[in-house]
Amino acid sequence: MTVSVVIPALNEARNLPHVLPQVPHWVDEVVLVDGGSEDGTVEVARTLLPEIRVVRELRPGKGVALRTGFSAAREDIIVTLDADGSNDPAEIPAFVGCLLAGADFAKGSRFVQGGGTTDMGLIRRTGNWGLQRLVRVAFGGRYSDLCYGYNAFWRHVLPVIDGEADGFEIETLMNVRVLAAGMRVAEVASHEARRIHGQSHLKIFRDGFRVLRTIIREWRRSLRGGPAAEAARLRIDDRSTIVGPRDRRSQHDRRAAGWDRRSGHDRRSSSPGSTLALSRDRRSGHDRRSSSPGSTLAVSSNGHHDREEIADAGC
Repeated sequence: MTVSVVIPALNEARNLPHVLPQVPHWVDEVVLVDGGSEDGTVEVARTLLPEIRVVRELRPGKGVALRTGFSAAREDIIVTLDADGSNDPAEIPAFVGCLLAGADFAKGSRFVQGGGTTDMGLIRRTGNWGLQRLVRVAFGGRYSDLCYGYNAFWRHVLPVIDGEADGFEIETLMNVRVLAAGMRVAEVASHEARRIHGQSHLKIFRDGFRVLRTIIREWRRSLRGGPAAEAARLRIDDRSTIVGPRDRRSQHDRRAAGWDRRSGHDRRSSSPGSTLALSRDRRSGHDRRSSSPGSTLAVSSNGHHDREEIADAGC
């Protein structure tokens, strides 16, 4: 298991010193997608992290930058991180931990227990709530947050989330696509801070309309997809943030497949050839994870990941 962090940036030289040094040391690759910065962003990035990969993308828009970064990323897991200091890189282990626990896609949420934001006014908060409710009606599921850029996913998800989204609506497109595809999604509590320096490129009404247009377009797409529309109806267990396709099997079949009635977790293998298991410790409330003999959740093929840092960031 290897990890890439993709960071889109435009004139973020003053913010990068608050971001790049905080990226966990076990991350294998950091890809900075520069949109033609004129303030020395690239030079600062290379000073702070000499091994950083810089990709130039002069076409405007966060969505364009992220898609370029996704194409450049080479590792098994891809994490998206903002360059303005609003996302805490120390939360990366929690996102990776959820993927190792069986999720295909881990999305940050500011509105679950443990999350929060100091960068969202009443208009943005109201708009996000309304759009999130619209997605629930159109696609099912119980997303608590929709328009947030802190996400992580396995490489096999890339074909699913590839679509037309040049701006901030890329975040909504990704969330809706994995929902409609019936993938296992986990919401990760995340705290959004205020941008440290400079002005945000987000325009509330313009970008809100683009998000709305994306939801409508993807809803029509799901209707044309036939069976995909049913796959969009997801279940969330009240005691777990991991969601998956609705399971209509009998209780007996669910137990036989490894469903833990007390914790609500699915103890089935997360990928062919693995025996990843989830169980809840009643005394501590934490998930205990086990894998096949001789392996651990946090060890990659090159063996330099911090085991405890990831394994303790339970999903």
